[in-house]
Amino acid sequence: MDAFRIEIPQDRLDDLHARLDLTRWPDELPGAGWGSGVPLAYLQELARYWRHDYDWRRHERRLNEFPQFTTEIDGQRVHFLHVRSAKPDARPLVLTHGWPGSVVEFLRVLEPLSADFHLVVPSLPGYGFSGPTTEAGWDVLRIARAWAELMRRLGYDRYAAHGGDWGALVTRELGRLDAGHVTAVHLTMLPGGGVDGEELTEDEQRRLDSRRRYQRELSGYSVLQSQRPQTLAYALHDSPVGQLAWIVEKFHDWTDSTDAPEDAVDRDQLLTNVMVYWLTGTAGSSARLYQESAAHWRTPREPSPVPTGVSVFPKDLALPLRRFAERTENVVWWTEHDRGGHFPAMEQPDLLVADLRKFLL
Repeated sequence: MDAFRIEIPQDRLDDLHARLDLTRWPDELPGAGWGSGVPLAYLQELARYWRHDYDWRRHERRLNEFPQFTTEIDGQRVHFLHVRSAKPDARPLVLTHGWPGSVVEFLRVLEPLSADFHLVVPSLPGYGFSGPTTEAGWDVLRIARAWAELMRRLGYDRYAAHGGDWGALVTRELGRLDAGHVTAVHLTMLPGGGVDGEELTEDEQRRLDSRRRYQRELSGYSVLQSQRPQTLAYALHDSPVGQLAWIVEKFHDWTDSTDAPEDAVDRDQLLTNVMVYWLTGTAGSSARLYQESAAHWRTPREPSPVPTGVSVFPKDLALPLRRFAERTENVVWWTEHDRGGHFPAMEQPDLLVADLRKFLL
C-alpha cells in the first residue's frame, strides 16, 4: 500500500476557471423552475460562486488531514482513507459512498466516528481517485469482493460496514460474501422488493408511491447511465457546468431541501464533491457502474445472514418497506427519522453517527 496525498496541479485549476468563464448558457422557458431540470439563474449563480469564491486548495488541505492510501486490487487502483481511532480496540468500520457521492460525502462524520471506530473509506472503482476503471466487469459483486480483500490486507479480521446508494448494495453484498468476517451491516437504502398483489398498509402504500414517483419522474439519469454511459461522458468530461448540473440536480431532488440543495447540504462540501469528479475525469467511469450492475437489479437477491440495521430518512428517493426487506435481510435494528434525505452523512451527520453507535456498539 502506498501513502497518497491529493495534489492537483495548478494548470488543472486554471483550465477549470477558463472553461467556466467560457460557458455557453442555454435558454430557459419562463417559470420552468426545477421541474425541467436545474434552473438557469440558480446554476449561473452557483457557477459564479464556484469560479470566484470557492477555494479548492482549502478543501484539498482538509481532505489531506486524513491519512490516505492507494493499493491495487484485482488489477484496479483503489484509493481509501484510513482513519484509526485512538482506542486500540476500536471496531473497524468500512464506509461506502454511492453516486453522485465520493469520500467527500463522509467528511462531517469522520472525526466523531473515529472516537469509536477504525474507519476505512474507499473510493468506488471508477470514482474519484480510484478511477477511472481500465476494464469491464466492475459491478457490485466485484467491488464487494475487493472490499473484503482490502479489509484483509489491513489486518481486520472482524469488521462492520455501512453504505448508502450504490454503497448500500456493495455493503449488503459484502456482508453476504464475507459473512465470516462482517459482524453487521448498516444501510440507508434498500433495493425494492416484490409487492404485486399484496395488501399494503397506508404507510407501505405511501412508500411504494415514493418508489413509483422515482421510476416515473426521477430515474432518467439512471436509464442513460446504464445504457449509454460513454455518450454522456463526452458532455460531462468536457463541460464543468454540465458536470455541476448533472450532480446538483440530484442533491435537490433527493435531499430534505426546499428551494435549493444548499437548504440541505453545505455549498462548499457539495462543490468539493463535484470537484472530485471533475478533477479526476471520472464522469464516464462512475456512470459505467450503472451499466455493469444492471443485471444485479434484475436478479432476485440471495438472503443475507448478516445482522442488518436500517436508518430511514424521509426525503430519500425511495423509502424501504420493512416487512418486505425482512424476507431477504436479517433485519435486527430499524429506525425512522423525521428529517434528512439520501445523503445523511452530509445532511444529518449527528443522526447518522448516533445511529451507527447505537447499532454497532
